[in-house]
Amino acid sequence: MPNWDVLVTRKIPEEGLEILRAHCLHVEVYNGSRPIPRQKLFSLIKAKEGLFCCLTDIVDEKVMDAGHALKAISNYAVGYDNIDVAAATKRGIVVTNTPGVLTDAAAELAWSLLFSVARRTVESDRFSRAEKFKGWDPLGFLGFDVHGKTLGVVGAGRIGTAFALKSKGFDMKILYYDSLKNQVLEDSLDAKKVKLNTLLKESDFISVHVPLTDKTYHLFSVEEFQMMKPTAIFINTSRGQVVDEKALVRALKSNSIAGAGLDVYEKEPEIEPQLIRLNNTVLCPHIGSATIETRKKMAIMASSNLIAALSNKKPVNVVNPRPTGRKYR
Repeated sequence: MPNWDVLVTRKIPEEGLEILRAHCLHVEVYNGSRPIPRQKLFSLIKAKEGLFCCLTDIVDEKVMDAGHALKAISNYAVGYDNIDVAAATKRGIVVTNTPGVLTDAAAELAWSLLFSVARRTVESDRFSRAEKFKGWDPLGFLGFDVHGKTLGVVGAGRIGTAFALKSKGFDMKILYYDSLKNQVLEDSLDAKKVKLNTLLKESDFISVHVPLTDKTYHLFSVEEFQMMKPTAIFINTSRGQVVDEKALVRALKSNSIAGAGLDVYEKEPEIEPQLIRLNNTVLCPHIGSATIETRKKMAIMASSNLIAALSNKKPVNVVNPRPTGRKYR
């Protein structure tokens, strides 16, 4: 058995740990109920060849310097903005992620939020649990139809495409904004690639599926929300920093838009307090990939990625395919 020492920063499904334990001399799992404290990470990363981390872990140059023996970092997520990939590449550290496996789960969660906001499901659930329901009301909890409306998809990658394709059966007009043409959406749904301004002005529902980059930071701020219909519903399951939350609050409070469903937050895990107090929001605790089946697949993929990288094999899901000084066999 290879003499690898690996750190796993959170408890993960056993299927992933079984893979690591079968291939590594020692697998240390941080069992805290919250993300691993930074100083604890510095302490535990010493002499570790492999790091299995989560999107809640900031893996920057300081962490890599503390982990002087690091050869590979496997991120238990599709996004990897929590990792300084350039710093890893410079140090010869392979970085991997888990794309594809969580696509449908994330797309389904976006639809769950869309329906919950449109039909005021969570709000009416709270009303019923408070024993306020005294009988059917012709004007009670009126929401919005989904069928026949215009759906705007911002970011037509894997998850955005899966999300849009799930609109089949609702007879919706599909608009999408992306740097690339999406032939699948155009052939399957007669979707139209449009400029962002056009999408914002014409869509009844807007769902965001972009990665966090310098170009997408605060992609949605005051001006963008002002362009939307007053009946528009805004959904974000991508990354919190894509949205200026204070601008979103102003749009919701002023009825510039009708509602919002969020699974991610600008200063996660902190949530803008005013969002919590609004009735026209549905707020989830970053559960886009939180199905039993998906999290198991993610654990297996992330563990397999890590073992491949430690074995000097090119992982299937490598983020930086040419780390300095690394040669794959």
